[in-house]
Amino acid sequence: MSQTGSLKQPRVYDFATMALINIFSHPYATVCDLYCGGGTDSDKWFDAKIGHYIGIDSHSSSIHQLRQAWEEILRKSYTADFFDLDPCMENIELHLKEKLNTADCVCCLHHLQLCFETEEKAQRLLHNVSSLLKPGGYFVGITPDSSTIWAKYQKNVEAYHNKSSSMKPNIVPNCIRTENYMITFEVEEEKFPFFGKKYQLKFANDASSETQCLVHFPSLIRLAREAGLEYVEIQNLTDFYEDNRSQLAGLVMNYAPNLLDPRGRLLPRSYDALGLYTTFIFQKPNPDIAPPITTPRYRMIDASYNYEEGISWQDDEINGYIDPLSLAGLGKISEQKGILGPGPADLRFAEAI
Repeated sequence: MSQTGSLKQPRVYDFATMALINIFSHPYATVCDLYCGGGTDSDKWFDAKIGHYIGIDSHSSSIHQLRQAWEEILRKSYTADFFDLDPCMENIELHLKEKLNTADCVCCLHHLQLCFETEEKAQRLLHNVSSLLKPGGYFVGITPDSSTIWAKYQKNVEAYHNKSSSMKPNIVPNCIRTENYMITFEVEEEKFPFFGKKYQLKFANDASSETQCLVHFPSLIRLAREAGLEYVEIQNLTDFYEDNRSQLAGLVMNYAPNLLDPRGRLLPRSYDALGLYTTFIFQKPNPDIAPPITTPRYRMIDASYNYEEGISWQDDEINGYIDPLSLAGLGKISEQKGILGPGPADLRFAEAI
């Protein structure tokens, strides 16, 4: 990869993928890889010295490639099973009965955002994850950070309103451009719906774009809780790196050296690339070891409760749409980890818009 060119998506967060695998898998662990693709992470599972691998993907060609790679290279390293099914569409309990409650870790490293096209898809995915995990196991992954994307979009909208007198009426900008990528929303609107907010993501070095959906993190946390998974953390990759720089600098130098300066610090333009993604971690409680984890309700001071109307954040989520960035008195964005995702530091507004 060029040391000066634009950053390309797969290598940008490869270091975080490797880090999550190292943290949440252990020698002889059973892991399940959702939307495992063409085996792009096979070498990482080998390095983690896992015991058993369960690969699930909705494309038979991807499963074939992964199985072939395992048979040719990795067969002696760990046992494996491969399943051609869509985990956000099909009930895994009907297909993988012998695999239920066996996984130490279930990961979704690439495609969680595709499951947020509808609530039913997201719900199905999370119930399948819970069915696969043994008590105490973790669900981890990486997804585009909706707070980063939405904050950039809101800046565009704000700029539009400031210039509205010289622009055509009722036209909301639907495009975000940076040095590293371009995002185009399919529908021009100023609201952030819970599900189905589609956009096209195109990286500077790529000829084609990908269709994705914004992940509404409050809905992710709510649906996960309903499926028996407790929220642990949602952390933007910039914070993930800075909080673990001493351990991760070597990984980043291996996977994407043009992200760092010689002292291992993120270059200014790297915040744009890494800030597009966030890690997420959930856990299936183990009642035999400790009482079930109580997930915080994420109430911000003077934010999630309207004292005049008596409506809580959770009530509004059930009754209809909320734009979390537009709530009056919401508080500081930096305090909202786990709500829309923290986003990179330069996009944490001093006060909510």
